[in-house]
Amino acid sequence: MKNFQNLDNLPSYSRRRFLRASQATVAALSAAPLLGGATEMLAANVPGDSTKPHPDYYDKLGVTKLINAAGTYTDLTSAVMPPPVRAAVAQAALHPVHLAELQQKAGEYIAQKLQTEGCCISCGAASAITLATGASLMAANGCHPLDIPSKIGTPQFPKNEVVLQKIHHYEYDVAMQLCGIKFVDVVTLDDYKQALGPNTVMTQYFNACDDVGISREDWIAAAHEKGVPCHLDAAADMPPISNLWKYTGMGFDMVSFSGGKDIRGPQNAGLLLGKKKYTDLAQRNICPVSSVGRGMKVAKEQIVGMVAAVDWLLSQTDEGMEQESRERMQPIIKAVKDLPTVKTSIMVPEVANHVPHLMIDFDPDTIGASARELRVRLRTATPCIELNPHTGSKRPSQGVPAQPNALVVTTFLLNPGEEYILARQIRKVLKNPKSVGVYPPPPRPAFA
Repeated sequence: MKNFQNLDNLPSYSRRRFLRASQATVAALSAAPLLGGATEMLAANVPGDSTKPHPDYYDKLGVTKLINAAGTYTDLTSAVMPPPVRAAVAQAALHPVHLAELQQKAGEYIAQKLQTEGCCISCGAASAITLATGASLMAANGCHPLDIPSKIGTPQFPKNEVVLQKIHHYEYDVAMQLCGIKFVDVVTLDDYKQALGPNTVMTQYFNACDDVGISREDWIAAAHEKGVPCHLDAAADMPPISNLWKYTGMGFDMVSFSGGKDIRGPQNAGLLLGKKKYTDLAQRNICPVSSVGRGMKVAKEQIVGMVAAVDWLLSQTDEGMEQESRERMQPIIKAVKDLPTVKTSIMVPEVANHVPHLMIDFDPDTIGASARELRVRLRTATPCIELNPHTGSKRPSQGVPAQPNALVVTTFLLNPGEEYILARQIRKVLKNPKSVGVYPPPPRPAFA
C-alpha cells in the first residue's frame, strides 16, 4: 500500500485521465457482439467515419460532470450502472418488441430470481407506490384502470382509504394521492385495528422511518386478519441483498424498491414485488394503458436494464461490496490522517443506504471553515465533488447520527481512480479551505 500521507505521493489520476479511461471502457463495450448483425446495420447507417469516438454530450451541452461521494440521490442521477447493465441497455435499444410482452416476461423472470410471486417493473419507486395503490383500489372495488381516480370515493366505488401511522407521512404521500385515496392516520396498535374498516383498500408502511412505531410483524398481522393488503416502501433499503425477498417473505403483499439506487439499474426504473394478484393489477395500470400510470412509461431499455441489474446484483455478495467500499476509503483516510484535529471513522446505517459512510471529523476553528462551507467549496471546485448530505448535519436522520463538524463520504458509487481525486481534494481543502471552490456559492443564473 502506498504512503498517501504526502499529497505528492498520491497516484496521478487526473479527472481528464479518468474520463479517457471511461471512454475506453465504453468503446470496449460497444465492440461486443450484438444480436442479428446489428453492429453492421448501425455502421451502415452512421454517416462519415464510424471509427470516430462518439461525442460526449455532457460536454457538448455544457453539463458539469461530478464525482459522486454522496450516494444514490435522485438529484445526483442516482447510481452508475455496472458495465453488463450498460451493455444490456445499449443492446435493448437496437430492437423493437411488444412492450406488454416484455413487461410480463421480465416481471416473471425477476419474480423467480427474487423469490416472490410477482413483479411489476415501474419507472421508479414512487411510480411503484402509485401502481400498488391503483392495484389495491382495483382489488377492493372491482373497478377498471380508467375509473382511477375520477370515480374513486363515489357511491359506485366507495372504498378509498389507505391506513398508515401518523409518523410515517412523508413527501411520497402524493404518489398514493394521485389515485384519489383518503388517508386514515393511526398512532397505536389499537387505533390501527379499529381503523381497518370496510373502505380500507391498503395499508402503507415506511420502512426507513426514524420512528418505527408499530412493528412490521404486528402491522401485517392486524391487516391480514381483516383481509387488507400491506404495502411497504423500501426504496433505498438494499443492501443487504436478501432484503429483496426478506419483506415479501415476512408477509408484505407489495414492496417497492428503487431500481436506480443500490440495485444499480437505470435511474428511471423500479420494482414492485409481491403477491401476483397485485403485481398483475399494477401492470394493468401502467403505460400504454390510458390510466393513472400512463405517464409512468418504462422503456424497453429500462426494463431490460432492470433484468440485467438483478442478474448482476445476484452475482455479488454483501461482504464483497462492503469491502470494496472500505478499500476505496483507505486513500482518503491516509491522505488526511496527519492533519491537525482530523479524525476518521466508518459507520453503516442500519436500514436505508446500508453502506459504509466515512466520517471525517475536525475542529472548524483549527481548520478555518465549517463542514458545510467545505462541502460547498468541493462542489464548486474542479472537478465537482458532491459529499453526502449528512455533512454538517445538526440532527440525526435515516440512521446517521448528527455530524455537525464532519465531512461524510460514501465511496460505493465511485468510478475507478476517483478515490485518489477525492483524497487529494479533501486533503487540500482541509489544509487550506480557500484553495478550492468558492464560498458562498455563486448565484444560480436567473431563468427567463
